[in-house]
Amino acid sequence: MERMEVTRIVCLINLVLFLIASFTLGGCAVGPDFRAPALPGTKSYTKRPVATETASATGAGGASQRFVQGEEIPEQWWTLFRSPPLDKLVRQALAESPTLSAAQARLREAEENLRARTGAIYYPGLDANFSAARQKISGASSGQPAGGGAFDLYNASVRVTYLFDLFGGGRRELESLASRVEYHNFQLEGAYLTLTSNIVTTAVHEASLRAEIREVRDIVALEGKYLALTEQQFNLGGVSRSILLAQRAQLAQTEATLPPLEKQLALTRHRLALYAGGLPSEADLPEFTLESLHLPEELPVSVPSSLVRQRPDIRAAEGLLHAASAQVGVATANLYPQINLTGSLGSNSTRIQDLFSSGTSLWSLGAGILQPLFHGGELTARRRAAVAAYDQAAAQYRETVLQAFQNVADALRSIDQDALTLKAQSAAEVAAREALDLIQAQLQLGAVNYLLLLDAQRLYLLARIKLEQSRAARFADTAVLFQALGGGWWNRTSMSTAEAVAELRGK
Repeated sequence: MERMEVTRIVCLINLVLFLIASFTLGGCAVGPDFRAPALPGTKSYTKRPVATETASATGAGGASQRFVQGEEIPEQWWTLFRSPPLDKLVRQALAESPTLSAAQARLREAEENLRARTGAIYYPGLDANFSAARQKISGASSGQPAGGGAFDLYNASVRVTYLFDLFGGGRRELESLASRVEYHNFQLEGAYLTLTSNIVTTAVHEASLRAEIREVRDIVALEGKYLALTEQQFNLGGVSRSILLAQRAQLAQTEATLPPLEKQLALTRHRLALYAGGLPSEADLPEFTLESLHLPEELPVSVPSSLVRQRPDIRAAEGLLHAASAQVGVATANLYPQINLTGSLGSNSTRIQDLFSSGTSLWSLGAGILQPLFHGGELTARRRAAVAAYDQAAAQYRETVLQAFQNVADALRSIDQDALTLKAQSAAEVAAREALDLIQAQLQLGAVNYLLLLDAQRLYLLARIKLEQSRAARFADTAVLFQALGGGWWNRTSMSTAEAVAELRGK
């Protein structure tokens, strides 16, 4: 009879929990249902349309670039620069970067928090308990005049608890946690994109600095020759001391520009080592030059309506907006009754061998309801705070979208103007070179003085340096455009970002 009673209790508990879980899973949830913000209706990134093809110039990085509207961006967009050392460095950085490791860990943390709360909300808690104690009680507690005796007491029980999610507060909490997972996933995607674009732009900066240093050293060598010639002429009385001193000052000024450039180059190499996840003293980095890089001639440009779904920072901001919306539901559900169900089944005995014998069983089945009545305005204030947090997330989402469109517009306009600048600088360099050659020839004939030669040298130095800077700007802004458009992560069909990075790390 005792066993039949226990069986009925167990079946009753299981039936009640099954019905509750079925009702909860299919029930409604208070609070707003999230809807993704509408896509921007604009058809263009810039007020004045950008030319479909840029200007061209001679030399490295001077090719014309063509904007291809609606073309897909390759996932490994940096390979368009056709530099095996650059591709190798990017892959090394993806495998070793602590920034990506931290982003991956944050994503795993969010996923595990979601799993933990899913189990706690959708399933009942089941706990087993066993205890053993030796006790002595007073006879007075049972109305007996004589003193009590000492005895052993053993207890074994199973307890079931379930929070009835009638108004969907738990489901809104899971919705918020799932949105946090989405947020951290796109944070990882953004870290991936930022790392790759930083490596490309830093490599371009290194190449630009090497070109500038090379030009300055050529000018130093040239001015050194003129100084030696001037000293010979001064010793023969052919030039005045002021001309000799001016030539020495010019050479010293030109040489003084080298240490800052070499300092920038060293710091740039250190930054590349950081991106690659290595120490500056140990990193095995390739050396980059503008001649070793190929300027992509066709630039895919996503349509504006697609940008919102492609930019990792926008998708991450949308995840935060979704989480904030779900938190409004959580705060709303806290205003309604909370229902808690409990049940337990166990046995008490003074001897451990009799613990599950007939007559030792005990059980309980209970339900409780908690309706908040007065909390000093705390619950309604928390709901208003959740609504304010949602409004803040909505404003931040809109700001992120505006910044994204600005980034693309800036990159498109910069690439267009970079080509025009390079074309003008190329012409200026040719003119400065011809002017310097002419003055050098006139100087040998005695038709001009050394001051004109010094001015021509300065103009030529400035023209050469600006030319190299203009070339580098085209490479850098091309990389910035790929970053501004989202980097092509959505074309990764084989695996997620986390899986791709883990594969690179051999995990």
